[in-house]
Amino acid sequence: MAEKEAEQKSRKDSSLEPNVHLIVFKLGAEEYGIRIEQVKEVTITPEITRMPKTPAFIKGIANIRGDIIAIMDLEERFHIAPVIPENGPVHKHTYTLALEAKDYTIGLIVWEVPQSLTIPVSKVDKTPAFIQDININENYIEGIGKVDGRLIIVLDILKILTYEEIQQLKD
Repeated sequence: MAEKEAEQKSRKDSSLEPNVHLIVFKLGAEEYGIRIEQVKEVTITPEITRMPKTPAFIKGIANIRGDIIAIMDLEERFHIAPVIPENGPVHKHTYTLALEAKDYTIGLIVWEVPQSLTIPVSKVDKTPAFIQDININENYIEGIGKVDGRLIIVLDILKILTYEEIQQLKD
């Protein structure tokens, strides 16, 4: 009887705890998440037009609901090797997460339909200090989410691009 009461109390406590709502997707073999409030929409990737003099990780521009936005490949940005199944690529489409910052909108290409996930804030650990020290100018990793045996790297998408890159995209 005491076990049931403890379990119910634990459930009540966790329901009072603040949560973080993430959009989760894979880059390579790892799972990444972005806070849902940073994601404007998710859509099948439209045709991309390559632009000259842009970094290799910027695949080009695309028309998403009348807005022309730059499309970024995070696997290429982070130097992550894509995972290709033994039978070859099975993806008919890629998906684009349209992200809205104060000064710009950008699209991120992902290979699978992103999933929505809500986890308690207490399940998101701060990024280990040595990783932040290595990436001193790239503190875009907000933390590591731990849920059901999974590790999800939580990104602060607003810190992924440098000031110079943002200026280049705006011009």
